[in-house]
Amino acid sequence: MKSLKIITASLALLTLSAGVSASAADMVFTSWGGTTQDAQKASWADKFTAASGTNVLMDGPTDYGKLKAMVEASGVTWDAVDVEGDYAVQAGKNGFLEPLDFAVIDKTRLDPRFVTDHSVGSFYYSFVIGCNSGAVAACPKSWADLFDTAKFPGKRTFYKWSAPGVIEAALLADGVPADKLYPLDLDRAFKKLDTIKSDIIWWSGGAQSQQLLASAEAPFGSFWNGRLTSLAADGLPIETSWDGNITAADALVVPKGAKNKEAAMKFIAYASSPQGQADMAAATGYAPTNLDSPPLMAPDIAKTLPDQQKATQVNSDMNYWAEHRDEIGTRWYAWQAQ
Repeated sequence: MKSLKIITASLALLTLSAGVSASAADMVFTSWGGTTQDAQKASWADKFTAASGTNVLMDGPTDYGKLKAMVEASGVTWDAVDVEGDYAVQAGKNGFLEPLDFAVIDKTRLDPRFVTDHSVGSFYYSFVIGCNSGAVAACPKSWADLFDTAKFPGKRTFYKWSAPGVIEAALLADGVPADKLYPLDLDRAFKKLDTIKSDIIWWSGGAQSQQLLASAEAPFGSFWNGRLTSLAADGLPIETSWDGNITAADALVVPKGAKNKEAAMKFIAYASSPQGQADMAAATGYAPTNLDSPPLMAPDIAKTLPDQQKATQVNSDMNYWAEHRDEIGTRWYAWQAQ
């Protein structure tokens, strides 16, 4: 979620970013900041430290340009990093990541959709349709509904950055079957997006998306599923439609030349373990990537996660996005600026 994303990091993260210095008993985990990294610290880092004695220092936010520069300069200060799934595929092919040690990391029960030679899934989420039912007469149930400004007038909100999700939603709304999405027909997608462009308010981070929905500035739109779960838990009249929910995932990687590679592999092994993934899912509302995690979770929480919503689920093609992310991004930002 994030190559150009502006995500506010905590003061501690900002301090570390100025110059992390890890001892032999330390390692550095870098992620996106905010509530997600708070959950990763509580679910993974603190418990890994207690079990292993290795102190996990937090840094962030993830920055692909910085990762590339560190690798090229042989000055890597990050050990394990949370990145977007398509970036993980691309960076692995381009030589910026260490191959993962699957003698340490047990991949046998990890969801194969989110495993490569250089990465394993951090968590997976779905883009779903959310609606503030207290602010409108009716809520959209499908992507076609969300693109229908006659039936559902008003502002709608979508993810600002070039990433899996919005283009797929536009094509699904235009009638493309889920199994025929790839290769993405960009001309068709942008033509469909043109029909609602003046009604779109873009969100750049999860907290902003929640604010737009809760205030009814944009009473419906496309959201990360966990953000809607959180709003509903706070008592807001939020409706979630899982029809055609579009999956994407973050991934855990080790930069090429990481100084604490052995500790990073053990950390990723813990983070991707059944309990590590169960704890993270319970804390965030995003799905675990370990297939043995759901039985370790409270049933009322487990049933709200994307892995229980597969009937109409649409899987983003991370390999396609890895190959085309730069060219799609160039067109995406040019279109937004028009």
